[in-house]
Amino acid sequence: MSFVSPLFLWYFMPAVLLAVLVLPRGWRNGVVAVGSLIFYATGAGSFTLLLLACMVVNFAAGPALEPDDWGMRPAKWRRWLLIGVVSFDLAILVIWKYAGFATEQIAAFAGLFGGDFPIAELALPIGISFFTFHHISYVVDIYRGERPALRDPVSFGTYISMFPQLAAGPIVRYREIADQLPQHRRHRLDDIAAGFPRFALGLCKKAIIADSLAPMVDACFSTPADEMTFAIAWLGAIGYTLQLYFDFSGYSDMAIGLGRMLGFRLPENFARPYSSVTITEFWRRWHMSLSRWFRDYVYIPLGGNRFGAAKTYRNLSVVFVLTGFWHGAAWTFVVWGVYHGALLIIERAFGWDATPEERHERIARRALTLLLVVFGWVFFRAADVGDALTMLGHMLVPDFAGLTDVVATALTNQRLVLLLGAAAIFFLPAHPVAGPLLESARSKPAAALRVGVMTVGLAYAAILVATGTFSPFLYYQF
Repeated sequence: MSFVSPLFLWYFMPAVLLAVLVLPRGWRNGVVAVGSLIFYATGAGSFTLLLLACMVVNFAAGPALEPDDWGMRPAKWRRWLLIGVVSFDLAILVIWKYAGFATEQIAAFAGLFGGDFPIAELALPIGISFFTFHHISYVVDIYRGERPALRDPVSFGTYISMFPQLAAGPIVRYREIADQLPQHRRHRLDDIAAGFPRFALGLCKKAIIADSLAPMVDACFSTPADEMTFAIAWLGAIGYTLQLYFDFSGYSDMAIGLGRMLGFRLPENFARPYSSVTITEFWRRWHMSLSRWFRDYVYIPLGGNRFGAAKTYRNLSVVFVLTGFWHGAAWTFVVWGVYHGALLIIERAFGWDATPEERHERIARRALTLLLVVFGWVFFRAADVGDALTMLGHMLVPDFAGLTDVVATALTNQRLVLLLGAAAIFFLPAHPVAGPLLESARSKPAAALRVGVMTVGLAYAAILVATGTFSPFLYYQF
């Protein structure tokens, strides 16, 4: 059940919001928890039992991980319990997400010597990368004494399975939401009024822009190597750069808006990432909840930047190899992670991670950073490393071959206008999502114009959804 499906928009979301409004305030967490499990079960089926099993293990371990001033739970015992629970969570992730990839590599190696090795074929549970990280955040934050364990299973179920962020984030660290779980807000209509415009904005970004660009991007990336051209390669790379942003940030906007309508404030996930002037800054602005998670639970525990340059570079390398692998069990994601890790190390080594003071230098660095990000997205989207290298090779060597018939057919006038308009948005001085018209300007004319634009956009997005022209969110595959 996707956020952009008629089942969700016309039935599930209104039913949950109505229940939150009319039932007693103290029932909010129960409504959200039950609704979230129904939401998950419609897409994941029997994998709901896997989610519930993980929840039982982590909830049961929570109280025993709390710091104990009376010495009833020795620090060493708590540490081993934490290691055991985190190992359990990671084992679930590794088995279902990476067993197939690992056995493929073993089978390929065995084949070199005439051997045969069976390949595991396991379906990927929806949202497993996200709810695994939520579980780890929960037990680690309790172990560190940053927040107490939850004794109420309903509140715990609300945190882990909350449907706005269950399938594709944002990754909500336990410390960020622990204080909100026991709160039962009085102004529920105000929450809906505040959250719905954000949800509507995300729906417009997804249905109008991202889904419209998708067929053109697919046509470019599926072009055979012997038909690939300079124009197709750049059209596909730029198109995917825009499609991915509007798809994923659109999901995040919808999730944050939904969370607010339910009375929760979820963390921001994007902050004009394509306007960054360094790769370091890009990772402070792109998928921010993932960056913060790896910083708090991997990078800093490894030592961060506290023990010299060599160990800092090692820690960055570990984090970005894991970041790439987290996105998918394929070498393309690993290469993408290594690529960004190498860029960060180079910036830090040469002192290029600081924001330039001169305006002309900032413009040049911004253009260079965006170019490097676009190159990286080719690895992220390509079917394999060979296809990525082929496309990058054509991007670096101009030719005058033009577009194939398939790509030219996919590049309709409407998509060309959307592509140019979406690209132009990133160079506006205001928020790149929809320009200054959708910013929180206080003047009445700006507010009225913003409401008008959003109303038209929302109506058009609803028509697209009703006609079945939507597609799954790109980050559902992770």
